[in-house]
Amino acid sequence: MNIREFSRLVASTRTHRRFAQGRRVDTEFLQQLVECARLAGSARNLQPLKYMICNDLQNNERIFPHLGWAGYLREWRGPVEGERPAAYILCLLDTRISDDGDFDLGIASQNILLAAGTKGIVGCRIASLSPRLSDCLDLADHLQLKLVIALGYPGEDVIMTEVKNNDVKYRHGSNHFHYVPKRSLGEILLPLQFK
Repeated sequence: MNIREFSRLVASTRTHRRFAQGRRVDTEFLQQLVECARLAGSARNLQPLKYMICNDLQNNERIFPHLGWAGYLREWRGPVEGERPAAYILCLLDTRISDDGDFDLGIASQNILLAAGTKGIVGCRIASLSPRLSDCLDLADHLQLKLVIALGYPGEDVIMTEVKNNDVKYRHGSNHFHYVPKRSLGEILLPLQFK
């Protein structure tokens, strides 16, 4: 894979919030995604993250109501039946190992989404979780649910646009289009300067 191919993969790894719910994501592939997370870099190499996978329809239905889908889309309650994720990866912090895993979680979750993208599977990182989800799970006291990654085949087209007037809010358009403003390279790449 060259840099252009990788750049296309990165560009296609956008947050998706609507899925082709009927297209299954198999257990073996979910395990491969967790393997990609396991191989990610880890602060001080502590590796405090643990994972649970779910692609069972009944359990997916139990997870779904506890997820906050889109802070900028206040009126939208999340994907409707038929547009919901086919699978989830639940990311947990083992507090016996570390009380902070945020950097690790960012790296590991990006590995998961990039690896999923190689098969045309998309996802959404969800940190807005109802505490009731943890209550529903049989978690040991040392495990904290930090993030849920919703996964499935795309049920919408995500289009990157240029940030205008400093407005970074994503929005839904018609016909299952979702628009995501991105700052330009010229805005984010600064010259190196020393005092």
